[in-house]
Amino acid sequence: MKRDYYEILGVSRSATEVEIKKAYRKKAVQYHPDKNPGDEEAIEKFKEAAEAYEVLSNPDKKARYDQFGHDAFQGAGGFNGGSHMNMDDIFSQFGDIFGDIFGGGGGFGGFSQGNRQARTARVKGSDLRIKIKVNISDIINGGEKKIKIKRKVKAEGTSYETCPQCHGSGSVSRVANTIFGRMQTTGTCNVCGGAGQVLKKRGSGSDSHGMTIKEDVVSINLPKGVRNGVQLRVGGKGNEAPTANGVPGDLIVQVLEVSDEHFKREGNNLHHDMYITIPEAALGTKKVIETPHGKIKLNLEQGVQPGKILRLRNKGVPDIDGYGYGDLLINVNVWIPKKLSETQRKFFEENMEDPNFKPNPGKSERSFFEKIHDMFS
Repeated sequence: MKRDYYEILGVSRSATEVEIKKAYRKKAVQYHPDKNPGDEEAIEKFKEAAEAYEVLSNPDKKARYDQFGHDAFQGAGGFNGGSHMNMDDIFSQFGDIFGDIFGGGGGFGGFSQGNRQARTARVKGSDLRIKIKVNISDIINGGEKKIKIKRKVKAEGTSYETCPQCHGSGSVSRVANTIFGRMQTTGTCNVCGGAGQVLKKRGSGSDSHGMTIKEDVVSINLPKGVRNGVQLRVGGKGNEAPTANGVPGDLIVQVLEVSDEHFKREGNNLHHDMYITIPEAALGTKKVIETPHGKIKLNLEQGVQPGKILRLRNKGVPDIDGYGYGDLLINVNVWIPKKLSETQRKFFEENMEDPNFKPNPGKSERSFFEKIHDMFS
């Protein structure tokens, strides 16, 4: 039978959060593996106290435990048994408490040194950030885009050797005098930064870390429908790490959308202003316009009105998440000449009062606000 959590920590059910933490600190010191080397019973009690604290220090879990007892965590919650938990889990989850007790370093003492294999930190190079400009054709078609970048790499002739401070482990042990006696802790090596290696020889023309600048060509997979400001990540194409066993950082590419002379983007829709003459508007006409999707033929009926909007379905920008295409909205504009010849002026003067030239919108003509509503409906 599992023991009562309050009994394990030696507190009452009305104990405050501060009292529970204080009680656990006391138990952690009493049964810590560093103070009880080789004592399996102490280790089990150390785990038991950690399980009790993990539940009672969490308001939600504490409330469930107060109501249902150990049945509240059958198959879930807590450490699923506590006595069979991994010691690393305890130190990583309650490192702040052990750091307070043992003078920093996460509380890893002789036990962790003797029972855990030292793990050298895998040093990663810094990320490289650049910006690229894309036009409307790039956005619609997507695909591979090659760019030149300059990044840091290890110079030829640069070599590294095992860190003399940590001997390649990436960590060092320290002994601190505490009120509980001399306690041993383990922390990251301050010489190699946890890499386990230091610079032995600098290559020709390299900096103080043995690095040099190299120009490289990188392929970027530009997704269709990419938006202005989107950041694309290319793994492993950033700066290399200044160590033999490191891994390069990533290349972060920020997309800058260049404005197009003929098409304006609004979300996944494209807008295009098409200008026609007064005769074309009066008589009707055929037009061919160049779009990012190719050439499109348009038939404008006789008497087409300025401000008419032609909606071409699925001729806009593809959605970056794959939800189809937007539309191409063509705004018809009738160009009014600012200067007229005598013949042209005479024609318009003669027809100034002609009933056929008088505005007569009628019910069939859509108002400006109705046209705007139609665009977004």
